[in-house]
Amino acid sequence: MLELYLVSDRSWLNDRPLEEDIEQAILGGVTMVQLREKNLTDEEFTIQAKKVKTICSKYHIPFIINDNVAVALAVDSDGIHIGQDDQPVKRVRKIIGPHKIIGVSAHNLKEALAAKEDGADYLGVGAMFNTSTKDDATAVSFTQLHEITTKIGLPVVAIGGINQDNCLLLKGTKIDGIAVVSAIMSAPDIKEAAAKLKAHARGIYD
Repeated sequence: MLELYLVSDRSWLNDRPLEEDIEQAILGGVTMVQLREKNLTDEEFTIQAKKVKTICSKYHIPFIINDNVAVALAVDSDGIHIGQDDQPVKRVRKIIGPHKIIGVSAHNLKEALAAKEDGADYLGVGAMFNTSTKDDATAVSFTQLHEITTKIGLPVVAIGGINQDNCLLLKGTKIDGIAVVSAIMSAPDIKEAAAKLKAHARGIYD
């Protein structure tokens, strides 16, 4: 599920519909999609989310909403991903119910342990490398990542500046997947970029 986790970024669209780019990414091998929309109203976010959900459902790909519980409920997404500054996991769980997926961003062992105790289903850990897609990203060392993957007992997806050139540096960290934004979304051929990245990243798990 987490092997190649796509986080959306409409800044790369070049007038193309977001849902079309996401479909190309899925055709290239993306295994999970997170819709992140920081600059849309809830109404606009919901409209976009419904379009993306239709694509994800077509290919049986888990569809996750970033941060926004109201939108997640409105479109009946498969789950939600929340950060350290968002609503607490326990509160989100009560709102969205026991069967939805909850992912939580973690930057160290303490945050990861708290997320697990509160009922998170998976962790997003990073930023592993320099990234231009998130201005407030907190750097995480490979040692911290390995500590989380070996001590917490939850699936972990690494995120932050990951691309085809550096992804194999994550070999040995025992992650379950990589989350990417620009490595796929900025490519002229999104399907091809996803396929090449997925094939290259298999070396992480060998």
